[in-house]
Amino acid sequence: MTRRTTLVLQAVAVALVASLVGLLAWQVVNKEAAAGLVSAVQRGETPAAPPLDLPELEGDGRISLASYRGQAVVLNFWASWCEPCKEEAPMLEAAWKRHRERGLVVLGVNAQDFEDDARDFVDRYGLTYPIVHDGPGSSLGRYGLTGFPETWWVDRAGRLVAYVQGEFTQEQLDANIEKALTPS
Repeated sequence: MTRRTTLVLQAVAVALVASLVGLLAWQVVNKEAAAGLVSAVQRGETPAAPPLDLPELEGDGRISLASYRGQAVVLNFWASWCEPCKEEAPMLEAAWKRHRERGLVVLGVNAQDFEDDARDFVDRYGLTYPIVHDGPGSSLGRYGLTGFPETWWVDRAGRLVAYVQGEFTQEQLDANIEKALTPS
């Protein structure tokens, strides 16, 4: 190998390592900011919900969380391979049907999943609420997700008012829906 080739390869290796270190630092900062959201909500604060704009699972459109301003939102992150998600799906569908006249939206965020598997899940559980697809999971970091399912409740002003990591109970679902629907 010539000296010039060796220098070029060394420069590429250094650039690659620097890029990886930069990416790691960026992820650490984002995780800390997202973890701050969980802590803030647990302290009773109501931080603004991070932006979310993803393609619909069915159709060619996009759905933005901001488009639901003025409505309360149950924001449920799930995947078709997640066992607890199968338990939550019927409860979310029932809540959507029961409370949508009061201004509640259930928004499902399918992530780290294949679209066909997600569609099969939606069909199997008869889900009619809006669902977006985030195949690579790019939205997960903004919300500090560590697994599936995880659920946030957003009030009519677009502020996070409740959070459950893992499977929620019917009581948690109902209480947090009321919290999101109640004017601040």
